[in-house]
Amino acid sequence: MKNHSRAALLAAGAAVVRTPRAVCATPRADATDPKEIVAQIQQAFAAFKETNESELKSKVDDTLFGEKMGEINTSITDLTAALEKAQADIAAGKVGGAGDDISAEAREHAGVYNSWFRKGTEPESMRDLEVKAGLTTQSDPDGGYLVPEQMEDTIDRVLGTVSAIRSISRVVSVSASEYKKLVNMGGAGAGWVDEKDERPETATPILRQITINSGELYANPAATQTMLDDARFDIAQWLADEVSIEFAEAEGAAFVNGNGNKKPRGFLQYDTVANDSYAWGKLGFVKTGAAAAFATEDPTDALLDLYYALRSGYRNGATFVTSDAVMGTIRKFKDGQGNYIWAPPTGVDMPATILGKPVVTDDNMPALGAGNFPVAFGNFQRGYLITDRFGVRTLRDPYTNKPFVHFYSTKRVGGGVSNFEAIKLLKCST
Repeated sequence: MKNHSRAALLAAGAAVVRTPRAVCATPRADATDPKEIVAQIQQAFAAFKETNESELKSKVDDTLFGEKMGEINTSITDLTAALEKAQADIAAGKVGGAGDDISAEAREHAGVYNSWFRKGTEPESMRDLEVKAGLTTQSDPDGGYLVPEQMEDTIDRVLGTVSAIRSISRVVSVSASEYKKLVNMGGAGAGWVDEKDERPETATPILRQITINSGELYANPAATQTMLDDARFDIAQWLADEVSIEFAEAEGAAFVNGNGNKKPRGFLQYDTVANDSYAWGKLGFVKTGAAAAFATEDPTDALLDLYYALRSGYRNGATFVTSDAVMGTIRKFKDGQGNYIWAPPTGVDMPATILGKPVVTDDNMPALGAGNFPVAFGNFQRGYLITDRFGVRTLRDPYTNKPFVHFYSTKRVGGGVSNFEAIKLLKCST
């Protein structure tokens, strides 16, 4: 169809695109109150639906509609990101430690570490204090010093709120570079007997072993010595904020697409198979119905197929994962009753949903394209396992980039699919 101007649309009696005045094109700089942001998201989505309905009723292809839909979609995405940040700030607590419930040895270690972090004075007792505080690992001690326990708690807490896959997956702390887990595949038999009947032997359960290897993750934030000399400078929170950003970016890419070589193995890097032919060791997928996009007719059907491809036992606690770009497309979809399948958050501690299930955005997920897997749906608590080897180690470097002091921080992290039944994928295919 040809494009039509606004005048042409008006002349034809088509609906005019209107955006409620209350909707902001982008979240205001001072919009940090989660309740206010939720209200703005809901208003923006109301405008989104109004604009989309106007386009559908007009039955013409007009660039004005497309531009307006793009603006509102971007607004919803930005507002959602602002809400997630506000939720993350609340979850992290903006505190620098785990509290006062630590041992005397850990408190002493924290004090000495604080002095070393600020001034670079390296006491001979640091290693002994690590042992007394229970911070020893099997790592090479030449790679720096272990951060105090409350600092590591802060790093983990902040990291858990900014790393999308980490926030929905199961995370375990380990002390070795390799973590093994046995998964029960079923197969145990059972039978009915009377009181005096014999009890014949039943089948033995089948166990499969999952092995998760760790790779080293690093960040190298810097601060000026003047900043470090400031007594009001919160070392623990600063390190957590700086490290979490770099760790989260590296983790996020690896948890989705990592090849497993010196890094986690991403869930999109396992073999896949049509869900009707599902077999353990592969992730099952359903098709969008079009070669490189969603089907033109009834695109929601693909997401419903994905929803029901996951067994009911896993759907309780399941989450959709997709990119912001694909989310913008899904927001237009409706169910058989004409209801939009995407819904905005209903409260400050509630996520947006698709088909009533939470959805998180991760731009490491592929875009729509031939053979791509743009959407995943699964119970990641049961399906994807992240291993954190105990101990964040920091090496102080005041020489490389004067006047900045760098803090080369490392942590060993692993990840991989732990239950192949618990995650399903959507594939762009006919």
